[in-house]
Amino acid sequence: MADAGIDAQRVDFVAIPVRDKEQAAEFYGGTLGLDRDPKSNANWPEFTVGNVTLSIVVPAEIGWDYVNTPPGQIALRVADVAEARRKLEEGGVEFMGETFDSGVCHMAFFKDPDGNGLMLHHRYAPYSDGTTP
Repeated sequence: MADAGIDAQRVDFVAIPVRDKEQAAEFYGGTLGLDRDPKSNANWPEFTVGNVTLSIVVPAEIGWDYVNTPPGQIALRVADVAEARRKLEEGGVEFMGETFDSGVCHMAFFKDPDGNGLMLHHRYAPYSDGTTP
C-alpha cells in the first residue's frame, strides 16, 4: 500500500450536536465552567479544555438531522471525581448511576441538556510503563 494515510496534524475540534445553542453555551461555560474561546463567535461557540476544543453545533443549521452522542463520549479529566460530581449535582446536573471505579480510574457519567454523553474522569493508577497520569 503506497503512501497510506492523510498526514493528520492534530484534532482541531470535537463537534457537540445541540438543539439550543444558547442553552448549550450556558451549560458548557456556566455549569461546567469551561473557558470559552474568545476567538469563537456566537454562531459557533467553542470551549477549550486543555488541548481539545469543543465546538457547539446545531445540525439543523447545516441541513443535518440531530443525533446526540453516546454515554461517556467526552471524558473530562478532573482532579477529584467525587468533588466535581458533588458540585455539578448541586447545580442540578443528574448523573447516570453511581461513580464507577474501573480499577484504574474513577468515572461518573452524565448528559448535557441535549442528551450528549459526558463523563467526569480521573485515572489514579500508573500506566504500564510506571508513569503516573
